[in-house]
Amino acid sequence: MNSELSILRQPEPQAATVSLRDILAILFRQRRLILICFIAMMLGGLLYALFSARYQAHMRVLVRRGRVDPVVTASPGQSLLLQQEYISEEQLNSEAELLRDEQVIRSVVNTLGLAKRLEWLQWLWPSTEEERTEAAVRRAERKLIVTPIRKTNLIEISYSSTDPAQASAFLSALGRAYLDRHQRVRRPSGQFQFFDQQVNESRASLTRAQYSLLEFMRGQGVVSAGMERDSTLQKLSEAESNQRQTQVAIAEASQKLRSLEAKLKTIPERVTTSTRVSGNPELMARMKSRLLELQLKRSELLTKFEPGYRLVQEVDREINETEQSIAGEEQAPIREQTTDQNPDYIWARAEKLKSQVELDALAAHAQAAAIEVAGYRDMARTLGEHALVQDDLMRDLKTSESAYLLYLAKREEARIGDALDAGGILNVTLAEQPSIPALPARSSMNLFGISFIVASAFSTGAALVADRLDPAFRTPDEVFAALHTPVLAFLPAGKEGAPS
Repeated sequence: MNSELSILRQPEPQAATVSLRDILAILFRQRRLILICFIAMMLGGLLYALFSARYQAHMRVLVRRGRVDPVVTASPGQSLLLQQEYISEEQLNSEAELLRDEQVIRSVVNTLGLAKRLEWLQWLWPSTEEERTEAAVRRAERKLIVTPIRKTNLIEISYSSTDPAQASAFLSALGRAYLDRHQRVRRPSGQFQFFDQQVNESRASLTRAQYSLLEFMRGQGVVSAGMERDSTLQKLSEAESNQRQTQVAIAEASQKLRSLEAKLKTIPERVTTSTRVSGNPELMARMKSRLLELQLKRSELLTKFEPGYRLVQEVDREINETEQSIAGEEQAPIREQTTDQNPDYIWARAEKLKSQVELDALAAHAQAAAIEVAGYRDMARTLGEHALVQDDLMRDLKTSESAYLLYLAKREEARIGDALDAGGILNVTLAEQPSIPALPARSSMNLFGISFIVASAFSTGAALVADRLDPAFRTPDEVFAALHTPVLAFLPAGKEGAPS
């Protein structure tokens, strides 16, 4: 045994410190463990890189506004919101969630038969077909990554698998299932049949409304009750105005007749047209001749008799009467007057007759106007009732016609939508078709570097832990630190590296 006893002077106690030399000493002592752990981790990493390589296939979906689907509304036009070109973030997120829809993924799993590939595990973990399908769907959901690309109308889809062909096939099947699902969700099926049925029903309703309107017009003998009512009301207004004017004319004629009757009482029927005053010369001559005879006879009697004699007195009396007659005749000469009919009286009487005739005519006209007004009122009332019924029938006709035209347009839109669906013209399209990846998602050099780092860290940690758990003393300092007892001498390590 080649060993040498060393006698040490007990050093002064110092605080325990760890230096780089101590760490290197530990690594040197545990070099075998470090080598074993490093080789094991590197082999594990290489085996993982060789047998668990992940191939990732990519696909992109473009969301656009290439068409506007018909909307089941009561208005014939489309909403401006549906016709805008802007694609909002909410719409992109909706399409992304539709791509991650469980039913879409389940249809892809059933199409590719991913659940049947786990049947070889039946002996290890028995399960039903539904459980295997559900497990395959969950694994596909974890491997599927759907990400809307910011500030674009694109959605990126990636799927990772150990088989590159399976990754590409999964995305291809997902694209077909998504387009089918998008078509069924965005535009429910059966719209054409619904609108076609509504077109037939609205056409029948329109025909019934037309026949009802025609039967009413034939039965009541009206073409447009509203226009006829308005025309009758206009005539009624004119007739009432005429009736009021007739009443005013009757009042004027009555007042004129009363005034003429009062005037006729004050106007003489005849008037004097000429007056001629003249005496009666023959009578005057006879009277003067008689007066002369009486005077001569008085003179003759006075020659014979006294003035108081009776014969003389009688002659005086006759003379006196004759003189009075001559004087009266001279004071009241013969007056000849010529009269004629008064023209004012004739005019007043003619006007009276004329006013009487006019008053009678106006009374008859007023009676006829009253009958006409009553007839127009009855006609307007009847036409008003007919207009209400006809308006209801016209409203039903217009409503049926509007519904028929609306459903006809909607049916055409639905037919166009079905044709667009059949032609694959949707508001989404596969902008980038998936392809079979030739290289794995992670390169071998990256995996080798990661394996080297992990192996180095693991082996170093394992060496430090193993050295820490080893109860043997390797230096006098460790003995003094553990036992607090001075070390007088020690034997150096042998060839095998074991402590003596």
